[in-house]
Amino acid sequence: MDPALKTFIQEQNKRYFGSLKEARKKVGVGEVKALYKPPPDSHKGQNGRLLIVGGSHLFHAASLWALKVASRIVDLVFYSSVPENNAIVQKAKKEFRDGIVVRREDVEDYVKEADCVLIGPGLERVKETKELTEKLMGKFPNKKWVIDAGSLQMMDPQFLNKNCIITPHAGEFKMLFGISATQENASKMAKKYGCVVVLKGPTDIICSPSECKINTTGNAGMTKGGTGDVLAGLIAAFACKNDLFLAACAGTFVNGLAGDRLKEKVSFWFNASDLVEEIPKTLKWCEEF
Repeated sequence: MDPALKTFIQEQNKRYFGSLKEARKKVGVGEVKALYKPPPDSHKGQNGRLLIVGGSHLFHAASLWALKVASRIVDLVFYSSVPENNAIVQKAKKEFRDGIVVRREDVEDYVKEADCVLIGPGLERVKETKELTEKLMGKFPNKKWVIDAGSLQMMDPQFLNKNCIITPHAGEFKMLFGISATQENASKMAKKYGCVVVLKGPTDIICSPSECKINTTGNAGMTKGGTGDVLAGLIAAFACKNDLFLAACAGTFVNGLAGDRLKEKVSFWFNASDLVEEIPKTLKWCEEF
């Protein structure tokens, strides 16, 4: 990360946390304030194009949550899933006005066009997921990738590189790397493969090859299904126009803070759809802090 940008983030986080020590180790509003903002004279497509590859006959909603949150951040979302999920999105085009439904056989054309690819939400743990993930990542190693859920559970880590963010929970981390999910090991794997690791848990750990930060936002209301898919969509949307470590830190902080804001309103009684709706309000609050 650019040193001047890093200093700006720390200064903003010091205002938020009240101490430089906390500002250095935790993610906060500084990361959000540092994110790319659409220029006043920008045009459609200039502010991010994300491809989401996910969903299955078994898991319908996962990739749709990622789509819903990403459509609020970037200009264009290309969406590729199984036929019934594609049909759901086609019907919802009045909501996702800048979404484009992509047939799986055409997905490589849209990988080329996208700024970032999110792969894995809702994909099943089957051979086809492994083949699809490794084929696309192997063919497009210079594309920005956010790898989540089914793809993480099936892929060989040798396909990871400096253009990748991975978003495992503890079980997926051990499944992918064969070692326990600790901050020390997250840092080691980030250095070994050159990628950004977002290790999800009660305290999230975000590691690049050169540094680690922690995130303490979020609460037990976010154990419900779908909140991780929202996080993956948010990080991938930010990654389209930002440094990958910044995108991972900002996305993790905002996702958890949106959950905390919901807890203040309704206690633990909220779901992933509620989280999607709260995220734009949370982003605005961070910008104005």
